[in-house]
Amino acid sequence: MKKILLLLQVAVSLNAQVLDKVIAVIDNEIILKSELEFRVNMEATQRNMNPADSTLRRAILNSLIEEKLMYAQAEMDTIKVTDEQVTQQLEYQINYFIQQYGSREKLEQVYGMPIEKIKRSLQEDTRKNIMAQMLQQKKFGQVESSRKEVEEFFSTIKDSLPIVQQKFHIYHIFQNPKTGERIKQKARDFARSLLDSIKGGKDFAELAKKYSDDPGSQPNGGDLGFQKRGVLVPEFEATAYALAPNQLSNVVESPFGFHIIQMIERRGDAIHARHILIKIKADDEADLRSIEFLNDIRDSIVRKVNTFDYYAKKYSDDKENARFGGEIGTFESSQLDKGLTDVVYKLKEGDISYPKRIEIDRTTYGYHIVKLAERIPEHKANLDLDYPEIKRLSDYAKKQKLYAKWMKEIKEKIYWEIRS
Repeated sequence: MKKILLLLQVAVSLNAQVLDKVIAVIDNEIILKSELEFRVNMEATQRNMNPADSTLRRAILNSLIEEKLMYAQAEMDTIKVTDEQVTQQLEYQINYFIQQYGSREKLEQVYGMPIEKIKRSLQEDTRKNIMAQMLQQKKFGQVESSRKEVEEFFSTIKDSLPIVQQKFHIYHIFQNPKTGERIKQKARDFARSLLDSIKGGKDFAELAKKYSDDPGSQPNGGDLGFQKRGVLVPEFEATAYALAPNQLSNVVESPFGFHIIQMIERRGDAIHARHILIKIKADDEADLRSIEFLNDIRDSIVRKVNTFDYYAKKYSDDKENARFGGEIGTFESSQLDKGLTDVVYKLKEGDISYPKRIEIDRTTYGYHIVKLAERIPEHKANLDLDYPEIKRLSDYAKKQKLYAKWMKEIKEKIYWEIRS
């Protein structure tokens, strides 16, 4: 089923400088020519196609129309979205943009505004897209193919499926060096020392420029500008909104690290504050402790003191799969990054690797031990070995068929018109 392209649509509101022409009207929404051009150029670049391709342009215009029709239907169905959902989605979008452009500074340079202003510009479009997504989930989220449907679907596509690469069924136990209390205490103590310095007469802005780990506000002395409620993380807001003008907070912990906050001004429900952020940073000692801890766990498993499942559930910092005994899943060789490929290729079924560094993203890393539960040789696709993957394809095809029928019904009851 077609996914709503959140990141592309919201970027239009930032990049479209000339509102040159309305090319479609959908209920109370419009589609601008500049919006279509942006999407066409983005898709053409990603898919290595000619942006003048008429088939591509028609497909993208139809996609834009359907997105706005879904929002209109979501309003009719009174789909509700919380401020927290919008804030979380905005954080995801901004982080994605930062990865695409390489840094917060580059993103701010491209859009000509600070990060927090970009977030405010995206809020309304983000809320609309979440509403449409929630409507889709409500309508199709529980749709699945029966075993009989999967078998029938497989019989129609099996001759067109490529050879399935070698697969690896793997588990891991992950340790994040930054979760140790010693490392957190080190960051907390440094933040407290800066707070003491400010109380002793040191200039807040100068200390922020020198020590803050927030690249968005650090060059401005920690100044965050005016922010509405719901934009900043809850731990920060709970403290900031309780401060009087010019009042300093104590050291506040959030998912980003430790903050020192100073209220500058308040206007209604908006606050103007500045802060110093001290992130929790791992060091060589923390890395060594993580490696040693994982080695001890591996030795215990090998000596049958307890099982991999037991230690994963109790100690892994990858909480998403720790509750499943550390199971990551079954992957084809091409789906694994080089580091993980190098590890699993050397393992026999049932073997557990020694600790290996793993990069989560540009700023996050850790160490893990990996268990190879099963190695499935290269083979022609079949229901016995590849049922989960074939079922996903069958589910997708079933949802696409239902989606097309549903969208036809929506187009018949909600006003829409193409004007180009």
